[in-house]
Amino acid sequence: MNKNPKGYVSFVLHAHLPFVHHPESDNYLEEEWLFEAISETYIPLLTNFKKLEEEEVDFRITMSLTPPLLSMLDSPLLQRKYIKYLKKHIELCEKEVIRTKDNKKINALSNYYLDRYTSDLHIFKDVYDCNLIQGFKHFQDIGVLEIITCGATHGYFPLLYVNEKTIRAQIAVGVQTYEKYFGKKPRGIWLPECGYVPESDKYLKEFGIEYIITESHGILYANPTPIYGTFAPIVSHGGVVAFGRDLESSRQVWSSVCGYPGDYNYREFYRDIGYDADYDYIKPYITYDGVRVNTGIKYHRITGQTDNKDIYDVRWAMDSAEKQAGHFFDSREKQINNLANHMQTPPIVLCPYDAELYGHWWYEGPYWLYILFKKIYYDECNFKLITPSEYIDKYPDMQVCTPCRSSWGKNGYSEVWINELNDYAIRHLHVCGDRMVELANTYANETDKTKIFALNQCARELLLAQSSDWNFIITNGTMVDYAKKRTKDHVGRFTKLYNQIKEDKIDEEFLEDIAEKDSIFPDIDYRIYC
Repeated sequence: MNKNPKGYVSFVLHAHLPFVHHPESDNYLEEEWLFEAISETYIPLLTNFKKLEEEEVDFRITMSLTPPLLSMLDSPLLQRKYIKYLKKHIELCEKEVIRTKDNKKINALSNYYLDRYTSDLHIFKDVYDCNLIQGFKHFQDIGVLEIITCGATHGYFPLLYVNEKTIRAQIAVGVQTYEKYFGKKPRGIWLPECGYVPESDKYLKEFGIEYIITESHGILYANPTPIYGTFAPIVSHGGVVAFGRDLESSRQVWSSVCGYPGDYNYREFYRDIGYDADYDYIKPYITYDGVRVNTGIKYHRITGQTDNKDIYDVRWAMDSAEKQAGHFFDSREKQINNLANHMQTPPIVLCPYDAELYGHWWYEGPYWLYILFKKIYYDECNFKLITPSEYIDKYPDMQVCTPCRSSWGKNGYSEVWINELNDYAIRHLHVCGDRMVELANTYANETDKTKIFALNQCARELLLAQSSDWNFIITNGTMVDYAKKRTKDHVGRFTKLYNQIKEDKIDEEFLEDIAEKDSIFPDIDYRIYC
């Protein structure tokens, strides 16, 4: 550990899932997105943070916990469904231990998964009392984790700013949700999809946001060109500090071609007993209509470009993670040595990733972080871990530039969220946005409780329709029918309520039904759109 570092490394993990909440049915596979993320990413991260705390390792990491994710983690319904999900997996693992008893290597993995899911149930129920939010808050409170916010429903700013009030509401509700769970204002925001537009600066400042996370070219193509590239933050004319993604460190972790997650010893994501096991045997553990899906029980390692995958070995995978933590450590030392000679202030290497990369997609990722953070703490090196807020406090002088309009989607701009597959949805979002502003201004002094309830539900439906996830899913071609249904449902519910409010004929049964389904942001005030 170096007390006088030449530079800094800042990890930022973006933890986000769209709001998927279906009290009307147990048959929505999409709810398992959350359950998989809890077991494979959030609990492993918390467990490794706890180990670092117990070992008195001083570390720093930043995470965005988005409002939809916080709302789902706080949902008693989804908490109960997650426990049911775990018990079903434990039952399957117990059967697997018996089924694989004649294969020593696979049987050892069967027992490993049984231990993992049993441990998840214990940690979720007994350690955290079903409240993982408090688990993350603990690490923020002791000063090793900085939690930042995001747009209310991950609405993509470059498409929404045609009506700036809709961007303002995304920011306002994002900040309010953060305050509800963490008891203070956030200093930073992960822009949804890293989508930056200068028009958002004034609203970020209005709600107390000091800094944003952007894609690399949001900094590199700023005006004027930043002297230090992505290795120092810049500040916009509106007073918002921007940190940009470092290309080199991202490539080492993120790249599917040369990145660490492609190591042949790591667990193969795409081989799962949900597809490999006998159909009659696995049928009770896949979808209600008998479609094969992932179960999370995977016995193979990546092995290489072959269909004949070898059996996964946990120890070999841990060995690879340890070696690659060493490689990342050495690479940052060299990078910072080169940079420090040319900069007046110590450089910062910003390493932003989807949180679900760590554990869900790259199963060994949380362990890699644990080893890396220990190595940075104990070994002699020329850099320290830091959060963006700490860096701003240490080095408040920075170049004034206007970041470039940008995103971290394919090709760097907006084509993922507006293209020939999904562009039909955009005009509906714009019309609903205009109508929401109209409602807020028309009924700004409303006192009728039912009408206020309906107006607040309109705001929820608009926000949920604006989620960038639906257009992203349509572009990627995964779960397309569900994503289209969500856009159609929220726009339809908003429009129906809008007409009922205007005609003063609110269908209270309909209102109560959609309020139960779309129960995000219980404290929302529609007047945020005034």
